[in-house]
Amino acid sequence: MGQYLPIVCLLVLATLFGALSFFASGLLAPRRPSSAKSAPYECGIVPSREPPDRFPVTFYVVAMLFIMFDIELIFIYPFAVDRKFLGAYALWEMIGFSAVFFAAFVYVVARGALDWGPVAQHRQLQQAARDQHTPTGSVRVVGLEGRADRSIETAA
Repeated sequence: MGQYLPIVCLLVLATLFGALSFFASGLLAPRRPSSAKSAPYECGIVPSREPPDRFPVTFYVVAMLFIMFDIELIFIYPFAVDRKFLGAYALWEMIGFSAVFFAAFVYVVARGALDWGPVAQHRQLQQAARDQHTPTGSVRVVGLEGRADRSIETAA
């Protein structure tokens, strides 16, 4: 246990230094807020307009997919290096993980996770145009919800 004492002391000193530095900067730092300080910094360019809406959740889903690709590569690397030692069990584990990951990737792509920006706006416009047209013509009938069938009224 004595051999770990220098490491524990260094860890305690580093933690204390970090905590004291954080506390001292909060206590001693000048507080002069301004609109320039609270504005987002974009490489020295002054923003001319408000930022757009938040990133869609699908953006973060795609980011997680890229992380999953990296994890899959990390799992494949040991098998590629020493497949004789790892054997068939490691191969089947790697294939199983890849199959689950591929199924999740297909599901996310089918749900439109890769469609944002102009592509998503174009698809929304196409869908809105399809919703406004009836199969029989280009005039959409509105205001008939909740009314009785018109064919019964004309027959009577």
